[in-house]
Amino acid sequence: MSNPVPALDPRRWKALAFIALAQLMVVLDGTIVNIALPSAQHDLGISDANRQWVVTAYALAFGGLLLFGGRISDRWGRRRAFMIGLVGFAAASALGGAAVNPGMLLGARALQGAFGAILAPAALSLLTVMFTQPKERAKAFGIYGAISGGGAAIGLILGGVLTEYANWRWTMFVNVFFALVAMAGAVLVIKEPEGARHSTRLDIPGIVLAGAGLASLVYGFNKAETAGWSATSTLGFIIAAVVLLAAFVVVQSRSASPLLPLRVVLDRNRGGAYLTIGISVVGMFGAFLFLTYYLQVVLHYTPMTSGFAFLPMVAGMMLGATQVAVRLLPKVPARFLMAPGAFIAAGAMLILTQISADGSYATHVLPALVMLGFGMGLVFMPAMNLATLGVQRQDAGVASAMVSTSQQIGGAIGTSLLSTIANSATAHYATSHAAGVRSASGAASLQSAAMVHGFSIAFGVAAGLLTLAGLSAALLVNARPLGGHQPTSSNSGANANSNANADGNAATEAEPTAPTLVH
Repeated sequence: MSNPVPALDPRRWKALAFIALAQLMVVLDGTIVNIALPSAQHDLGISDANRQWVVTAYALAFGGLLLFGGRISDRWGRRRAFMIGLVGFAAASALGGAAVNPGMLLGARALQGAFGAILAPAALSLLTVMFTQPKERAKAFGIYGAISGGGAAIGLILGGVLTEYANWRWTMFVNVFFALVAMAGAVLVIKEPEGARHSTRLDIPGIVLAGAGLASLVYGFNKAETAGWSATSTLGFIIAAVVLLAAFVVVQSRSASPLLPLRVVLDRNRGGAYLTIGISVVGMFGAFLFLTYYLQVVLHYTPMTSGFAFLPMVAGMMLGATQVAVRLLPKVPARFLMAPGAFIAAGAMLILTQISADGSYATHVLPALVMLGFGMGLVFMPAMNLATLGVQRQDAGVASAMVSTSQQIGGAIGTSLLSTIANSATAHYATSHAAGVRSASGAASLQSAAMVHGFSIAFGVAAGLLTLAGLSAALLVNARPLGGHQPTSSNSGANANSNANADGNAATEAEPTAPTLVH
């Protein structure tokens, strides 16, 4: 028995603008504070030992609560969760901007992460239920994917401008303006289709296990960056994360109303999309971290100039996602975009392995950033489309949360793993070349050369990770292009999903969305 196809919301494209703005606010907040951190540390008297918590507090709350935030979106309604997330995020940002001591700033950052964990899944799941036509879905996810991938670079630009010409506090206050505009859109433009809520009770054991497991994993990798991988604290938190997440999987397989229905992640294409996004972000975050240091410490760029130096990457990402991927997604299999995109990004990292202490921006950095952005645009757009394709409307929030979880966990792992590799390579280079130093200028030159050597090694590892991401897309994602409307009945939707997945996994009720390719 067929279900009627919901009428398309005539204001959906206006709604996309406000949803994308909210997503930009959440994504850029992961990096906008980084450039402002030295100023904030000096102003509030934050110790060197505690300064990492300005970043970690946000990451812990955001990563630990994402799945819970996704399910809240399914239960309360995406529009309502979207508005609650906006108000909370804006209030937390204002609190952080007005901070008078370290504790107030750290608390505000944790609140930002908590409300961001509600806002991010609500934003993506709104797109999932509002854009149900293949070509329109491709365009909407192309824009959203470009913003999700380029938001971190935009954060570096905006953070540099605000820190240099205003005050570090404005890196927090600026979110209030973003939230006000997005809230106006939520009230006046955004409407959620009826019948898309999840009415079952909350899975409390799942919430506790998932939140504790993800937070422990994020914190463990953060500890690795400062204490080392062999430290008892690092291993303890990572082992605890593995145990907690394994228990979470067991509980989900037996729960009548699971927080994360395993059918969401066991679908071959969705699982492949989550994995590809996660591995890609591991490699991409290395570029942000090390290039920021290279530009400012080695090439002596100002914070604002180094921020603007990332613009070519944003332009490349917009080109790859909104011009190339959007046009090809309805016509070719998703892996034909995702795998080459990851390989192009890996090539960009290989170019960056050639940087030198006396190099220039135009020689290696500029072409690598354009390639990295273009490649990631080809990866993110179809991957985000696939990540919610074919899920029941009632599970759209938690499926969307898995996208953000992949990005968050990938970012935490990438920052810690690549930093450890770079620091080790730098120390080894400095030690092995110390005998030839005869003057203070020679010591300074050795320090720069050692730092650049460490960055080069890390870029090489990032290239390998991005190659692995391309292989995961090529081998796991097998969705066919879908240029027409997806069947709307439960059975036909399930059959279509089964056909799109060679292993027949996750025969879930497909929403009347025609995944442009399978997202």
